[in-house]
Amino acid sequence: MPMNPMQMFGNMQNMMTQFNQFRQQIQQQGINPQQQVMQLLQSGKMSQQQFEQLKQMASMLSGNGFFK
Repeated sequence: MPMNPMQMFGNMQNMMTQFNQFRQQIQQQGINPQQQVMQLLQSGKMSQQQFEQLKQMASMLSGNGFFK
């Protein structure tokens, strides 16, 4: 059974809340997310395809300033 629009909105709100909590945690720890991603890519722990997917997601989330 497909989700109704209200369920989808609730899921999106929950996902954004979790993302904001994650963002606060890494900021408090002094972690630079761009630097971490580049290290994963250079070490081979992240594939180029995964990097492109992450970049696409980051561009969608860039309105909140996380990857600026």
